[in-house]
Amino acid sequence: MASVEIRNVKKSFGIIEVLRGVDINIGDGEFVVLVGPSGCGKSTLLRMIAGLERIIDGEIVLGGTVVNNLPPKDRDIAMVFQNYALYPQMTVRGNMAFGLKLRKVLPNDIDTKVNRAAEILGMVSLLDRYPRELSGGQRQRVAMGRAIVRDPQAFLFDEPLSNLDAKLRVQMRVEIRALHQRLGTTSVYVTHDQLEAMTMADRIVVMHEGRVEQIGTPLAIYDRPDNIFVAGFVGSPAMNFISGVLCRKGDEMTVQTLDGTVLPLAAEAPGRNGQEVIYGVRPEYLAVADNRGLPARVSLVERTGADTLVYAEMAGTQICAVFSERHAFAAGETIHLQPKPSAIHLFDAESGRVMRCE
Repeated sequence: MASVEIRNVKKSFGIIEVLRGVDINIGDGEFVVLVGPSGCGKSTLLRMIAGLERIIDGEIVLGGTVVNNLPPKDRDIAMVFQNYALYPQMTVRGNMAFGLKLRKVLPNDIDTKVNRAAEILGMVSLLDRYPRELSGGQRQRVAMGRAIVRDPQAFLFDEPLSNLDAKLRVQMRVEIRALHQRLGTTSVYVTHDQLEAMTMADRIVVMHEGRVEQIGTPLAIYDRPDNIFVAGFVGSPAMNFISGVLCRKGDEMTVQTLDGTVLPLAAEAPGRNGQEVIYGVRPEYLAVADNRGLPARVSLVERTGADTLVYAEMAGTQICAVFSERHAFAAGETIHLQPKPSAIHLFDAESGRVMRCE
């Protein structure tokens, strides 16, 4: 196992800047997820750690050693790809053993390592099958097994679940996390799926347009986003955003929207009177209220079983509210909602940065 340090790493393809000075420190044995939309640079960064992309500027340090100029085979890492990358003419055993044979590991040691990995992954009965005889989830396990037998300093996962169906993604998500808890190997995992990031990571790195927007534990990222991008990207359904102006009257703070709606805030809310802000509230912090709440005209109701999602127009903006109760709302109906003042996020309208009390 080893730590991974990424120091002011930059990368360009021609005139296009893909990474714009990325700094991340990943502790020994930590499971870190790089998450962000397509094109944010997360996969390129992972490939740079693996040695598959050249570093333009900055340093990547594995276990205390700068590896900028080391070829992939000398970095002592193992990578699990999105497309499995299995040899169709080899059995599961052959695929898992192939890398060890190239490294001229003794046959008895290869058998020991392959059998151990197969036991960890519950694949002992599949060792003599070919990839064409396996399901998608089983093929991904083979790819993981091929990484495990290497006993590397770090595992790199490049969107390994994106080719699986929804139910299997959930199962494999649990299995990968359990595997990390068992092995304790430093892991860097790339995904565009914020739910994968929230459920798997020790820490999340949120990336956008080649930059790191925020690093923190899943709940810290969810509860205390640093800016509008992080707040809107992490969470499903996404946070609601309503534009308005701060109004301070004595000890009372509110946000007034363009249509005259007055949105409640906690008394200790930050900001100055007249400041243009973005009022952020997550869907689960909108409660059904009596006529003293904010009127919202329902446009769509989605019932998932566990939750009811209500899409409506409130304060001149389309919003979403989530309820665990099974309300019988219908499109066209006007309901009243009450935001929870202590759960409101205020963002400066100009910079997009969160506003917090000092």
